[in-house]
Amino acid sequence: MTQASARHILVDTEDRCLELKASIENGADFAQVAKENSRCPSSNDGGNLGTFGRGQMVREFDEVVFSAPVGVVQGPVKTQFGFHLVEVTGRQD
Repeated sequence: MTQASARHILVDTEDRCLELKASIENGADFAQVAKENSRCPSSNDGGNLGTFGRGQMVREFDEVVFSAPVGVVQGPVKTQFGFHLVEVTGRQD
């Protein structure tokens, strides 16, 4: 089964998500931005979600994690929880 590891930042609005994405693209550290802004408990670990298989996350999140290039920040990704920035940190088949 394909496994992926990823980190994310979860916020309430698409606008905030876009602001944070721009900040990261301009050199801000993803982990630090997650610690300061994400409302997910994973923020304590820089947004790190560890390793998981297909189908273990909500569909919208899953689709991004198992198709996006490794190391490229994706988003905003809207789910029932809010808006995410997602970075795939690894994937193995």
